[in-house]
Amino acid sequence: MRSIGNAWTRSHYGGDFSLAIPQGEHTSLSLVFVQSRDGNTGAANPGEFGAGATDQHLIYEGLSRVAADAILAGAGSVHTQTFFSVWHPQMVALRASLALPRHPAQIVVSQQGRLDFNALLFNVAEVPVFLVAGAECMSVHASALRSRPWIRHIPLIGHDLRPIIDRLRVEEGIQRISTIGGRFTATRLVDAGLAQDICLTTTSRDGGEPGTPWYDGSSPPRLRRITAKEWLERGSRVLFEHILIN
Repeated sequence: MRSIGNAWTRSHYGGDFSLAIPQGEHTSLSLVFVQSRDGNTGAANPGEFGAGATDQHLIYEGLSRVAADAILAGAGSVHTQTFFSVWHPQMVALRASLALPRHPAQIVVSQQGRLDFNALLFNVAEVPVFLVAGAECMSVHASALRSRPWIRHIPLIGHDLRPIIDRLRVEEGIQRISTIGGRFTATRLVDAGLAQDICLTTTSRDGGEPGTPWYDGSSPPRLRRITAKEWLERGSRVLFEHILIN
């Protein structure tokens, strides 16, 4: 593990944040989820789970992605105002101290092409976008892609994401990826042995779409918790766990 932080993050987090360091020629890939007390991660608005501002600024838009070269999301997590980065001034400063670009690259995975190219992340020419897409997606959005040369297409063939993650590391220098959902993409990454850890925030509210755990596969991984933090959000308990995936 590698430790990162500055005075502000250490004060609020209670110490340094640990980054998983992969062994050999591998990409460091983390998953990030917020779930309800009854274990659901699906929701039209994840804010309804009640994790609050601490989770948003310190974890979700903060320590979980501050050192990432890229943020990866499934198509279902991309909406009109979506752009994945760090925004709190102290997180911006921490990212700069790590000698990283202001914004991480954006990676979107789409097999069928259910994408809105009006989404902000597809329209910031200064920030690289990698669209990992199947043939159906490419045929639907060919004209939108021609007008946005900063979006680079990486063919998605079958369900194996390992060749794509390896290609991004070798050809584009993307060595650390933070994956913010959804659960189907996360499950594929776990099953392929690509994910090293998960940042999991659990609130004290039940809710969300029933039957939507963060892992949706048939071979649940072994998990080892390395950090647990608790706080109160408007009187309700919130638990953050940093967990290694074995």
